[in-house]
Order: sequence, then C-alpha cells, then structure tokens
Amino acid sequence: MSEKIGNISMNYDYYSGEDLYNEGDETENMILEIVKNEEDYGYSHEKYNEWPVLYHLSRQRENIVEPMDIRETDDVLEIGAGMGAVTGALAERAKHVDCIELSKRRSLVNAYRHREMDNIEIFVGNFQDIVLEKQYDVITLIGVLEYAYHYIDSKTPYEDFIRKTVSMLKPGGRLYVAIENKLGMKYLAGYNEDHLFEPFHGVQGYTRHDKAKTFSKEQLEKLLLENGYQSLYFYYPFPDYKLPIVIHSDDTIENAGLDFPEQSNYDAPVIETFRIVKAFESLRGSSERKTLANSFLVEAVKE
Repeated sequence: MSEKIGNISMNYDYYSGEDLYNEGDETENMILEIVKNEEDYGYSHEKYNEWPVLYHLSRQRENIVEPMDIRETDDVLEIGAGMGAVTGALAERAKHVDCIELSKRRSLVNAYRHREMDNIEIFVGNFQDIVLEKQYDVITLIGVLEYAYHYIDSKTPYEDFIRKTVSMLKPGGRLYVAIENKLGMKYLAGYNEDHLFEPFHGVQGYTRHDKAKTFSKEQLEKLLLENGYQSLYFYYPFPDYKLPIVIHSDDTIENAGLDFPEQSNYDAPVIETFRIVKAFESLRGSSERKTLANSFLVEAVKE
C-alpha cells in the first residue's frame, strides 16, 4: 500500500494501522495543519512559544546535519525521521533519502513539508519489521538510539540496534548518532533529564523500566566499537543537538571559546546550581570538556 503526497512516496506496507506514540492529538494535528497550509514557518511562527511546535518545525534543528559527510551520490537512511526536522537538509545533500518512522501522522507532516522534493521515500512502521534490500552510504540516528527498546524486541536492544545498522551500511559507510550525554554539564547543574523529566535521573543511572537511556562518552564509544564499528569521531553541539547554535569537533572543543544560551529545558522549570557556560570556560584547554558536553554527534565508520 502506498500514497503520493506531492513528490513524496509514502510506503505503508509495514504500518500496523495504529500510531503507538504521540505528543497529543491536538498538538500534532495543529502541526500537520501548519505544514499543509502555511509557508515560511521554518524560521518563525506564532506557535513557537509552544515547545513541541518549535522542536518539530524550527529549521535550527537542521544545523545538526552540517558536520556530516554526505555526498551527492549517497543513499541515506534516516531512522526515526519523526516530523522531518532534518529530512530536508539530508535530502538537499544526498542522492536519495529513505525515512523510517513509526507514526503515520508524523510521517504525513514530513511528507507535506517536503512535498516539492523528489528524492525522499517514507516507510511507515517499526524499524525491525521493515525489509530494505539495498545498503546505504549513510545512516542517521538523530534522537533515536536512546529509544532502542521501542524498535528492537531483544534483551540487548541497544547492542542489537547498532549491529543492525552495521549490516545495512556499505563498506566505508557512516553512521551518525546524535544523543544527549548522561553526564552532560547541564545535567550536573540540575537540569531535567530530557526524556524522564527529573533532575539527576540519568546521572544516577537508569532502570530497566525507564522509557529511554542515554550514555556517557566512554559508554557510547564502547557500544559502537564493540558492535561493529571501527573508528569514531565526535562532535559537540551546543547548547545541545536539538537546537544547535554551534558545533565543535574533537579537534576544536578543548580550546574553543564557548558561549551559548544555557536554557535547554525549554518546556520545564529549571534548577540551575551553577552557571554552565562559566563551568565550561573553567575547563578551557582540557579534554574534560568532551566528557561533560551536553550532547554528542558521533560519526562511526564501517570498514
């Protein structure tokens, strides 16, 4: 079963018929109506005072794609494409982008906002159920890895998820993972854990009942290197990967002057026990900045 929305191909062969998660029908339907009927919402909109609208529609989200090595001959797989916050930026660089997304409504938002583009296909369904015959040059997991147990029915969902991405890449292919750092400076200062909405939750450790799980830098390195990837390179988006203003790399982070908006619990009260920017500045010249960065963007290469 398929559908065309503008130039976008929608594939429903793997769709269960039910959207298993959402941020509320009223909010998501409002976002769908905005992208269907309005223009120029990507830079500003009267509804941007509501976090879900800002998060899903702001073009600032696309900044996370800037460091990625994506070529005009590349086939890209975007796992967990959501409402298409970075789909367009990927498609502008690549030959073709296949998107996988559990939610039909979110996929419709993606399709309507990019309906003029002719190199995107959206597969609606669970990642582990979708059969794609080809291998890819690039795979992206932008805010997705932390929810691995939603996608992978396994006792080791994070490890199995990573191994699955390896099998879907061509030799020399690149995986890009954007995720919060469980030991990020903002979390040490008292900001809410982004998925569980409590201060210090990730710092103190996750339980098997938690709906999401993030990693420290060393834990993330171990996860990727022990499950099929041969080399890693880290980038550090500030204030975080969701709405990045500046992105430093392994080569620049230690000595860079860091100045960014500290507020990043956009939809929740903030406990801030110290000034985050000042704390980072006190570590200028130190590799500890890498350990304590709020978010990571990791390039993992399959040999």
